Amino acid sequence: VQLVESGGGLVQPGGSLRLSCAASGFTFNYYAMSWYRQAPGKGRELVAAITSAGDTTNYADSVKGRFTISRDNAKNTVYLQMNSLKPEDTAVYYCRADRSSFSIRYWGQGTQVTVSS
Repeated sequence: VQLVESGGGLVQPGGSLRLSCAASGFTFNYYAMSWYRQAPGKGRELVAAITSAGDTTNYADSVKGRFTISRDNAKNTVYLQMNSLKPEDTAVYYCRADRSSFSIRYWGQGTQVTVSS
């Protein structure tokens, strides 16, 4: 099983990034997907989540209206489009796969996002 995040980097405030998380080794369309982040010295927090079919999403209040989660089940990939980035969005971003009915959860290794001028 692998979840491989990509797309992180350094961006100026107000800029945009698109994170990708490529999944392999499990039946992707059976799993809800989510993005978490962890800033230095803080706990890991949920950023956005999407159901297995992609028909329902939810977001942390801090990113509503700026971030969009989506998935392509044909490509086994989940995305996080991040717009209007702020310095407080700086964190390591992780994707997670959940199949709650079987209590199965997988994590990616994370990708660094730094928002700074």
